[in-house]
Amino acid sequence: MARTTATQANTEEGRDGAAPAPDYQRKYCLVGAGPAGLVMGRALVHEGVSFDWFERHTDVGGIWDIDSPGSPMYESAHFISSKYTSSFVGHPMPDDYPDYPTWSQIRDYIRDFARAYDLTRHVTFGVSVDRAEPLPGDRWQVTLSTGETRIYDGLIAAPGVTWHPNRPSLPGADSYTGDLRHSVTFRDGIELRGKRVLIVGAGNSGVDIACDAARHADQAFFSVRRGYRYVPKHIFGLPTDALLAGVVAPPEGAVLPDNLNDAIDVLVGDLTRLGLPAPDHDLLTSHPIMNTQVLHHLAHGDLIAKPDVERLTPTGAVFADGSEVDVDVVLLATGYQSLLPFLDEKLLPWKQDHPQLYLNVFARELDSLYVLGFVEFADAAYRRFDEMAQLVVLDIRARETGVRKVELDELKRADQPDLTGGIPYLDSPRHANYVNSETYQTYLAKLRERFDWPELTETTYPKATN
Repeated sequence: MARTTATQANTEEGRDGAAPAPDYQRKYCLVGAGPAGLVMGRALVHEGVSFDWFERHTDVGGIWDIDSPGSPMYESAHFISSKYTSSFVGHPMPDDYPDYPTWSQIRDYIRDFARAYDLTRHVTFGVSVDRAEPLPGDRWQVTLSTGETRIYDGLIAAPGVTWHPNRPSLPGADSYTGDLRHSVTFRDGIELRGKRVLIVGAGNSGVDIACDAARHADQAFFSVRRGYRYVPKHIFGLPTDALLAGVVAPPEGAVLPDNLNDAIDVLVGDLTRLGLPAPDHDLLTSHPIMNTQVLHHLAHGDLIAKPDVERLTPTGAVFADGSEVDVDVVLLATGYQSLLPFLDEKLLPWKQDHPQLYLNVFARELDSLYVLGFVEFADAAYRRFDEMAQLVVLDIRARETGVRKVELDELKRADQPDLTGGIPYLDSPRHANYVNSETYQTYLAKLRERFDWPELTETTYPKATN
């Protein structure tokens, strides 16, 4: 449980140029202590907002805690963005971390972040929010897993987006006699030894697991239904995201083509030689696949590319090109649904299993409902979460003081900004809430300026002194 006052969190001069925070009387419920929840918790504590914080697991970390029930993590997982772009505001990753940290390093980093800002003492662990129902007056009735019911003035949901597997219905699945399961159940390539394995899906986890299958299985197959570009994690020996973002400089004399499609195509080569379909869309119109190891395994015959699955048979699969294989295991790396299971889904409009929110944060018709982390972009997420958390605090302060609340409410109700940056993202569930990171950052910066809210800096949040 967290209860702070504005005098504890802010000086009389305000924080980082902002007006002093009020003495908050309203109390909020925060759901989840993964990365998004921790960022939100830090912002609430700093602002002096009263809130209760619930995490169903026994520690912070979200999906990066491989032992948390339902976590999609697997032993070979690494960050797909580099340590140079992926850190929390004010808390860089350790210098001795590799360019792309392992899942366990990310877990440890997240926990170190929580300790550095003394956040864990605010969290009630081992308790989940089972149901949250709106009440008159923009309040919420929250039912906990303990059976207790509490009333709050607002609800902030940060439960994460990769907990609810998307399991497509494959024709013939009922007749298949092998092991058919979603990749959320996968933990280690060792479990594939001595087996013939089919991986379905070419997202980042799908290609990782395909590489595990190539190393461990007797034979591994990789089913993809469309042409993607596979982006190397290093260009010129430097982390790709850091290089493209200008965080690190290219070696002297090294020049990338202006067109990123051309750059990646030149570096990677003709994918059809490996049995993969040619890319059918521009690089920036879909979530980047940060993996070229899969191409290594395809080139060595340890992995065999296949088109879309047409149907399963009792012993294997038939593909769209008419070819057929026998396999012992079918692993569906087919993504996740962005669900809020403790809310009646009718409370929000949905598009392809994604809630439609103003700036991917605010419920338009429920003034006191906020969602953090339900957004997709080709960028590291944690700093964007911090910017989103600032929007929540901005609105919470407006609710408390009434200052410019009408103006903010009108934006939440009617503002329809185009956050795509003019990029025609793929029409798929993964991209239903996709935004262009640069466009999003620019829009949020203008919003902060409009409401006299300070920009986040590396010193916005003081670390705990004990």
